[in-house]
Amino acid sequence: MNNPNARHDGWRTLLRFLPYLWPADNKALRWRIVFACIFILASIGTQLTLPYLLKWAVDAMGATGPKLVQLAMLTVLGYAAGRFAQTGFDNLRNIVFERVGQDATRSLAENVFGQLHRLSLRFHLGRRTGEITKTIERGTKSIDTMLYFMLFNIAPTVIQLAVVAVIFYINFGWGLVAATAVAIAAYIWVTRTITEWRTKLREQMNRLDGQALARAVDSLLNYETVKYFSAEHREEERYAQATRAYAAAAVKSENSLGMLNIAQAVIVNLLMACALAYTVWGWYRGQYTAGQLVFVQTYLTQLFRPLDMLGMVYRTIRQGLIDMAEMFRLLDEPQEVSDRPGAPALVIRRPSVVFDNVVFGYEKDRQILHGLSFEVPAGRNYAIVGPSGAGKSTLARLLFRFYDPQGGRILIDGQDIKEVTQASLRAAIGIVPQDSVLFNDTIGYNIGYGRDDATQADIEEAARGAALMGLIDRLPQGFQTEVGERGLKLSGGEKQRVAIARTLVKNPPILLLDEATSALDTRTEQDILATLHRVAEHRTSLSIAHRLSTIADADSILVLQEGRLAESGTHGQLLRAGGLYAEMWARQASETDELGEAAE
Repeated sequence: MNNPNARHDGWRTLLRFLPYLWPADNKALRWRIVFACIFILASIGTQLTLPYLLKWAVDAMGATGPKLVQLAMLTVLGYAAGRFAQTGFDNLRNIVFERVGQDATRSLAENVFGQLHRLSLRFHLGRRTGEITKTIERGTKSIDTMLYFMLFNIAPTVIQLAVVAVIFYINFGWGLVAATAVAIAAYIWVTRTITEWRTKLREQMNRLDGQALARAVDSLLNYETVKYFSAEHREEERYAQATRAYAAAAVKSENSLGMLNIAQAVIVNLLMACALAYTVWGWYRGQYTAGQLVFVQTYLTQLFRPLDMLGMVYRTIRQGLIDMAEMFRLLDEPQEVSDRPGAPALVIRRPSVVFDNVVFGYEKDRQILHGLSFEVPAGRNYAIVGPSGAGKSTLARLLFRFYDPQGGRILIDGQDIKEVTQASLRAAIGIVPQDSVLFNDTIGYNIGYGRDDATQADIEEAARGAALMGLIDRLPQGFQTEVGERGLKLSGGEKQRVAIARTLVKNPPILLLDEATSALDTRTEQDILATLHRVAEHRTSLSIAHRLSTIADADSILVLQEGRLAESGTHGQLLRAGGLYAEMWARQASETDELGEAAE
């Protein structure tokens, strides 16, 4: 297990990103990087030539004669042309490299998104959607900016520093070289020290920003619940607490930026003053020309321009590494349920389902199933009932392999589901859940989601089978009607019927009905039950039910109590046995009678 508190914002994170930047399977992108580096070197070479042109121009202007005037004119024209060429090289570099950066960002984002879908249900039940979304957003946005600064700012600056040091030594000796080196070392030390402090403030800001977003998303997703309990003020206060904490951290961060800028300016301007004074003193003594003053000033200005950005560049790279590390942390999240290497696909000839001495608990100290065993023969309709907390819904999650049991095994057509691929397993099972959540898209899209290659004819046939055509015919846009986020534009019964139609499109050999008609009115429920009975013919179906009247005609009924099989048999057999099922039936019948009397 990874330590969630471990820091991954060092060079190790950058090394992990290099394969995305230099893709082994894409020669075209690698050539783009090579050409971008050529343009970088051309830009640096042009930039280092410009101070010489200004020096020659100034020195030529200090004398007289037509040839010297021509030399001065040519050098200043060359200076202007050089500045244009540098701009051209820089922009060509950006044009060539842009696809590389975008492709690296896209590839990493796709890998993270795929990883999120591979993680277990346990991870997703414990996550906060807003924080996960923000992590991916910050990580992907930081990559392109970080690459730009590392390749197009730091690398050229290092090369310039080395070349300028040689030029200063040749023209002025070790004194100016040493002064420049000391100033740069001091500048880097101050920048790094203050930026490390600012990085901690930035991490705190990210955490508080994610917390504020998570609270906002959580509150808006539960809009109706907030209204039910008149909790608008409470939600506003929770959100305000998070935003106030973020604002306080942001103030500290911005104040620290001011301190950093002042410290950098002191070092930079001290170096500039000393270097120019040294050159003027040399000119006074006859060692240097007037052109050399411009020469020194131009070189130092060129060095200071990227050095002025060093603090921002360092912060950006540090923050980029932190944001990328958060994405890599998602990639490193262990997959609780995974296919074994070389696992075959599930092959179904007779879709029987067997739970063989299954032991399971969501937590070590919270065991749900205690050695549960039963068999659903192929082509039969079995129902599972029991009090709340008996483990009914847990069976569905285990059958879909959202979790693996701690003991025992689950077999489909004699094959242990842990030994086959998850994709083939889930392709063989259709489910109509109690709480049907839809995508924020059209009704047609949500129905067709059951199968990737579903045609419009398949969608319409499934809609008829789920008694949806009456609703769709009344809608002006028909199948193109938007259902809203999580399907909130539809009623509970309409959402349930869309979910049923989605499963009909999938057309699986095994059906799992988890309170499939719980949100429907009595008339629609009977229509849907008739449809489900037709669909279940020649298939294996397992119905999890609370209302016993909906499963009274099942081939066999399994009664769970505290994670164990308490009873099994047909409806009539269980009533005659006078056990838990008979007690539940009598209680529900009594409640129905009371409701009928109240209605009269």
